[in-house]
Amino acid sequence: MLWFHFKKLAFKKLLLKKIVKNLVVTTCASMGMVSLATGATDNYLIGVGKYDVTGSAAEIGMMGYAVPEQKSAGIHNRQYARAYIAVDENSGNRVVFVNVDAGALFQSVQQGVVNKLSNSYGSLYTDQNIILSATHTHGAIGGQSHYALYDFTILGFIEENYDAHVNGIVAAIKEAHDNLKPGHILFNSGSLTNASINRSMEAYNNNPATERNSYGEAIDSEMQVLRLVQEGQDVGMISWFGVHPTSMKNTNTLLSSDNKGRAQYRFEESKGGDFIAGFAQSNHADTSPNIEGNGVGPSPSDDMFENTEIIGDRQYEKALALYNNASEQLSGTIDFRHQYNDYSNMVVRSEFTDGQTQQTCEAALGYSFGAGTEDGLGSDAFNEGQRETNPIWQVATYTLTPPSQADIDCQYPKPILLKQSGFDPYPWTPEVLPTSIVKVGQLVLLAVPGEFTVMSGRRLRNTVQAVLGDENHYVVAGLSNAYAGYVTTKEEYDMQHYEGGSTHFGPWTLAAFQQTFNDLALNMTMGSSSMDTATPRDLSDSTLYNFATGVVHDQAPIFKSIGDVVSDASSSYSKGDKVKVKFWTGHPRNNLRTEDTFLKVQRKVSGNWVTVADDNDWETKYKWDRIDGFWGTSQATIEWVIPSDASSGTYRIKHYGNKKAVGSGNISSFTGKSRSFSVN
Repeated sequence: MLWFHFKKLAFKKLLLKKIVKNLVVTTCASMGMVSLATGATDNYLIGVGKYDVTGSAAEIGMMGYAVPEQKSAGIHNRQYARAYIAVDENSGNRVVFVNVDAGALFQSVQQGVVNKLSNSYGSLYTDQNIILSATHTHGAIGGQSHYALYDFTILGFIEENYDAHVNGIVAAIKEAHDNLKPGHILFNSGSLTNASINRSMEAYNNNPATERNSYGEAIDSEMQVLRLVQEGQDVGMISWFGVHPTSMKNTNTLLSSDNKGRAQYRFEESKGGDFIAGFAQSNHADTSPNIEGNGVGPSPSDDMFENTEIIGDRQYEKALALYNNASEQLSGTIDFRHQYNDYSNMVVRSEFTDGQTQQTCEAALGYSFGAGTEDGLGSDAFNEGQRETNPIWQVATYTLTPPSQADIDCQYPKPILLKQSGFDPYPWTPEVLPTSIVKVGQLVLLAVPGEFTVMSGRRLRNTVQAVLGDENHYVVAGLSNAYAGYVTTKEEYDMQHYEGGSTHFGPWTLAAFQQTFNDLALNMTMGSSSMDTATPRDLSDSTLYNFATGVVHDQAPIFKSIGDVVSDASSSYSKGDKVKVKFWTGHPRNNLRTEDTFLKVQRKVSGNWVTVADDNDWETKYKWDRIDGFWGTSQATIEWVIPSDASSGTYRIKHYGNKKAVGSGNISSFTGKSRSFSVN
């Protein structure tokens, strides 16, 4: 009996202890003192947001490989903008980072986003405190640039894709703004060595041996991870790691966010709810995910879908481990510096060059640009490492935009294939470019408007670190706020591999960026403002060509209707099988179905159909085929690989779309559905 009273008393003490602990946690949360496990205190306002930016899923060129034949014909998975906002309430400073599943983040899109945000928020969000960064997937749609080079293989500016990017990014930022709450950010980093190789070793090895030996590897294996917490709840993650999203090859025609999209999908699925995981790009220019070399991936069969999963999963698994063990809290002020410079006409001080004052060049591309890379070969007429002109190609070069002797001398040893700066009335690529330093506590983001090689990124980080100190973490945020090709070291440039041939402003391009970032960092330490030295063009009102075929009308064959099944599902399947259903359909450009889907996999539960997968899920594919252009017939094939953990039961496939009427051009929605089938 006495034992019972002692046990009852002990239980009461344990219950009281739990109540007190919960009360402490609740009180700490209300006071901004959240995480007892890590000792973290809420010191910023944190907001996260996500929105669909998927573009035209049929008959429009894709951005990345510059292959005119690579036109969209369906969806592998959707593309998104993922926005993160951090606010320092003490200083009032705030910064925005948006990770966009896109081949590039063009200056036109950045300008459109800033203009739309100013209409809603005034001067709260400007080009000064926003970083819009592309993952550089080569499986997303193109046509968003106001500069002709990037629209050339797309057949022009595609307004619907521009609007999808601008509106989607703005919507993601607005969502992040609307859910700002007290929170904190934890940091961690580690090495990932089995997800990339250096694809341009001959150029990399031309860097000084002492420099190469000090790093010990030809890839930048460090992955940096942020864990974002709101009032004790995990709400987001950002990972930076440098690797090309070229697991999907230039024969792919399904819109895809590639290996980084796979990692994002896995992370968000594992966390559930509204958690937002961004896998962002860093200094990746000479890296490849095809780690067997010569464009061959880790999959034994070199299947591009398997390659994408493998490299994506390796990024996901490393990021998750770093995320789970993140314990260093970012603390201190939020600050930023931003500047526009004309990189075609910069005098570079001797401290950043070979000891002599040097000059950047008007933008031009070399012969090795035409050769492409191991991940996507170009024309056989060109070779990597080519440093001599070809008389036949010189005719084309001098016919289009003849380079001067000063251009030739400035770009040496690059043989000029195309001087894109020489076109009228506007150059084919931008030369006035943005650069930014964003500092959140001890995290320093270096936003660059292009693709930096492994060693270029290292040198840039070292330049800023020499000013801001060793106590910070330095991250190169690649493809941010504009796009103007590659940036190599002077030594890599001299070898004229693809990366050097694609470095627009000559051998001292990196040195010019180092100078700019050095000065931005000095301004930050002194508390002084940065002054733009040039103003970017706004070409939004210019006439932009578009030779892409539009949608005339949609029809089904006689005695058929759009939405009818062409070939149906079987009556039953086993887990691991592939279900394939084909429908008569309308053109996907009639409606991008933003924040929606072209398909649903549904399971019957208690008499109701419950959706278990859509066109963003990894086990589905939506494929579109033109059958007859004159009659306007097309078919949609929907595939679903049944997951091993799928519930047994009755399922069906539904197809959603929009059709354009003959004559009136009116667009209306339609649906189609397969037969019911069992999964055992």
